[in-house]
Amino acid sequence: MRTSRPRVLALGVLGLLTAGLSVLTVGAPAHADGPGVGTPWVVSVGDSYISGEAGRWAGNSNASESYVDALGPTAYYDNATNTGEQITRCHRSKAAEVFIGGGVNSLNLACSGAKTSTFTDSSGNFKPGLDFYNSGGNQGQALMLQGFAATHNVKMVAVSIGGNDFNFASIVQSCVTDFLTSPTWWKNYCNDDSSVTSNFTAANVAAVRARISTAYQNVRTAMRNAGYADNAWTLMVQNYESPIPNGSAFRYSESGYTRQNTGGCGFWNNDATWANNTALPTIDNTVFGAATDSGLTNVRTLNLAGAFNGHRLCENTDNLVEANYSSWRAPGAVDKSEWIDQIRTASTATSDYYIQESLHPNYWGELAVRSCLRQAWNAGAPRSGTCTTSGTGLVNGEPRMALN
Repeated sequence: MRTSRPRVLALGVLGLLTAGLSVLTVGAPAHADGPGVGTPWVVSVGDSYISGEAGRWAGNSNASESYVDALGPTAYYDNATNTGEQITRCHRSKAAEVFIGGGVNSLNLACSGAKTSTFTDSSGNFKPGLDFYNSGGNQGQALMLQGFAATHNVKMVAVSIGGNDFNFASIVQSCVTDFLTSPTWWKNYCNDDSSVTSNFTAANVAAVRARISTAYQNVRTAMRNAGYADNAWTLMVQNYESPIPNGSAFRYSESGYTRQNTGGCGFWNNDATWANNTALPTIDNTVFGAATDSGLTNVRTLNLAGAFNGHRLCENTDNLVEANYSSWRAPGAVDKSEWIDQIRTASTATSDYYIQESLHPNYWGELAVRSCLRQAWNAGAPRSGTCTTSGTGLVNGEPRMALN
């Protein structure tokens, strides 16, 4: 295992935001029950922001993987024997938010890279969407959910979907490329590139919103087919966290290459601010708007947009782990660590990092959202809310969070 690496930002496509069932559970019963019968289950469906992508790493380090390796090489193993992934590169992390505990069983069906509809990516990896795809042993997530819910008491389905339908990975790629290939005195911004702006036209936003709405309806159909009345379960719709700060809050100057080589966050200030003020709100509003359009009457919403403020990648309120601590385990490390994974590069081919982990909530980020999801579960009476940090230190091993 390589213990150090240069910080050169990605120019390749990031795996942002791949059949069988994930059987990672918390206190799983030895037998199946059924709709409305037995121990309650919470199931997650959707993309990398809920599957647990980057969940292996507790913060970022340029010194050694050991500084931040919270879960080790089995972090994404989700088969029954803990020897591999059921779907290659789904990256269903053991730190994923769905594992809320407290007498509730959990199943993670989400998959890194997933869109609303099933597809196979350019590397040949299967990416199940929120649909009823069924071919060659591969299934869409709605069909997976239907089969599972028929024999288990599923009370809440948490969903994160839509980011990949907006081509967020290619947007990030464009922003990073423009940062790397233009000088400070003649900055080339990504926010006016046609390949980026085309994702945010009124027509495209409406089209993506319609696809997300259909995905939510597919979840409802799956639950109805499994024998559930609409009021017997809750769809918990979550939006996306801000992964980087506004330009004025970066701790690395945009002059020179420190932001690239050290931070792994190569955005021009202008593009970072645009991402927070325009791109993210558009995506998040589309996700919640689609829930309204879907006509589902059992929806609750989990607003995560500001959940990581103060702990975002390269924010001036946090740092690399080695700047203050010798390990992610050190007391207080969570408070000064980044909760978003660095943008990875091809140089990680000789390490344990994956490019697709780039710009995703890491171990701390996932546990933070887990705390908020548990509060949204609300002991079986699910409620909507806005997730924020509420203090320093850990509560039962998780960052201190509030749902307001």
